[in-house]
Amino acid sequence: MIRPCKYIVAIVIGVLFVPAATFACACGCNVFTVGARWTMPTSTGFGSFLQYNYMDQVRNWGNWHGASTDANPDQEIRTNFYTLGFQYMADRDWGIVVEAPVWNRYFRTMADDGKIASATHTSFGDVRLMGMYTGLSEDMSTGLQFGLKLPTGAFNQSLLDRDTQIGTGTTDLLLGGYQMGQENGWGWYAQVMWQHAFNERDGYRPGDSFDVNGGIHYDGLLNSLSIMPVVQLQGSFRGIDSGDNADPENTGFERLYLSPGLQVIATSHISLYGDLKIPLMTHVRGVQLVAPALVNLTMGYSF
Repeated sequence: MIRPCKYIVAIVIGVLFVPAATFACACGCNVFTVGARWTMPTSTGFGSFLQYNYMDQVRNWGNWHGASTDANPDQEIRTNFYTLGFQYMADRDWGIVVEAPVWNRYFRTMADDGKIASATHTSFGDVRLMGMYTGLSEDMSTGLQFGLKLPTGAFNQSLLDRDTQIGTGTTDLLLGGYQMGQENGWGWYAQVMWQHAFNERDGYRPGDSFDVNGGIHYDGLLNSLSIMPVVQLQGSFRGIDSGDNADPENTGFERLYLSPGLQVIATSHISLYGDLKIPLMTHVRGVQLVAPALVNLTMGYSF
């Protein structure tokens, strides 16, 4: 019988007892902060990945349900996320991860004069640098992650409010961990990630965020291609932004997604992964734009 590691249980319990009001992020933030099973290393060496995510926020949402379009001047936030990542495990205990994103964002809103205004921006996003410790178990099935989100993304682009900018302008702490297990062709994993901004920048500070992801997968549906169906349950908890340029009345949410997906081990070095995130529960503060679904496509390469 597979049992969760006591270290990950402690992490989950410790974070879940933090009041929900302390978790924060704006409606336009990137929600893809935890990964799938294949992103968790099982051997030493180099690995890389190219990830594409798509989110089209077109539905007005207030509290637990849909809201009138008259309640929100913003009409659409459509974003293409491109992320290039590198991972290096120096040995079976220590490793590093670097994630460099580029965002392409289209924003449409009702201006103060009653006319529709829109803008499209493509910019380098906020880089994530993380260390990884996998020495808690001999098979590397348990990992702790720690690092920083750097203020490399643009945060002063035209028309965009601070909560819809590509970058936050802040340096953030990243803390997380994961646990995975395998038995009789079935596998499971759980992952958590907490993000906390150290500072305010230009009158804006994003609140803390907490993301949790759990999934099961069946290995070897077709041995010739190593096709693995994956089902994930993902929760995102965001609180309230602060600062003179923040919008605390319309930031902060709790969301729960069901994510069916498929991983294909194409060769000994190349893996492909894709999933569709379907909202099961959405609760927002104020009125915000939400997406009916989210798409993730990833190609990984191990050296």
